[in-house]
Amino acid sequence: MEKNQLYYGDNLTVLREHIKDESVDLIYLDPPFNSRQDYNVLFAERDGTRSASQIMAFEDTWEWNMDAEAAYQEIVERGGRVSDAMRAFRTFLGHSDMMAYLAMMAPRLIELHRVLKETGSIYLHCDPTASHYLKILMDGVFGVANFVNEINWKRSSAHSGSSSGPSSAPGATIPVPKTSFVTRVKDLVCGVGYNG
Repeated sequence: MEKNQLYYGDNLTVLREHIKDESVDLIYLDPPFNSRQDYNVLFAERDGTRSASQIMAFEDTWEWNMDAEAAYQEIVERGGRVSDAMRAFRTFLGHSDMMAYLAMMAPRLIELHRVLKETGSIYLHCDPTASHYLKILMDGVFGVANFVNEINWKRSSAHSGSSSGPSSAPGATIPVPKTSFVTRVKDLVCGVGYNG
């Protein structure tokens, strides 16, 4: 991997095709939250004012379809703890939108674990709609016994710029050291940690 290289596209493809095993020191993952919204890139006029022009950046809506089924099957066929978690999710969630979201996240978390150095840490930012499922998925990838903590915070104002009081939009960051928590305490600024 070249230094200071920016990749554009699906992180699963980038991870599998461009990132070597145990080559990354720190991962901050801020995935889509399954917010059921479309997000656009907004453009500005030359004078800096907002332009009416925009294009869709990504759709944060997940549905069970052939792609979700293929991702699910790939994980289940690998066996192991992540497979067990995914089969349990499917028993509970069926072919729901949340199941499609988890089927998208599982292979990416496995690849992120692969590229993380033994001395590295991963921080997963998620919201309450999926955080409990993602924690179980992280347990499958990093091991249940390696869970350390979770950070929750409350924004002082919403993204809309309102400053009339605290927002009710909580968030969670799950930091995960790949190696022993006891030896990697310095990496845990906040959140949830896992041993390798």
